[in-house]
Amino acid sequence: MIPQPKTPLSASLLRIAMGWLFLWAFIDKLWGLGYATAAAKSWINGGSPTYGFLKMGAKGVFAPLFQALAGKAIIDWLFMLALLGIGVALLLGVAIRFASICGVVLVVMMWMVVLPPANNPIIDDHIIYALVFLLMAYQPLFFSRLSFYSQWLPSRFVQRMPWMK
Repeated sequence: MIPQPKTPLSASLLRIAMGWLFLWAFIDKLWGLGYATAAAKSWINGGSPTYGFLKMGAKGVFAPLFQALAGKAIIDWLFMLALLGIGVALLLGVAIRFASICGVVLVVMMWMVVLPPANNPIIDDHIIYALVFLLMAYQPLFFSRLSFYSQWLPSRFVQRMPWMK
């Protein structure tokens, strides 16, 4: 069993908040709870979780690429699995490094969709999220308080696949 480090509670609260942010996005897009996604446009009602953002939100040099991906079933599945996986992993505090690296990839791609950002020529919330994810990927133990990390690390699964730390 890995000993729990004496780390600030705020670090783990940040991990939990990031996890909830991504899990909530998954839940809202799946069921259309009326926050960012209307029920009629939910994934279970036949809507695409990527279509609106990629088709209408894409601008700049990468717009043609992202607009071509909008609404494709494989892109919808990959996006939703990423939201779910990142959210659950961070909430539980397992696979923190792997989930954080996936998070960096996801939010940087989302940042590329809106280049240049509306309110700042370079930095927007996606870059802030990417920096938080990089910090979590670099020091997962620092964010492991209030988690199952100490039970996760010695598991056979992680021993066979150490990249899942």
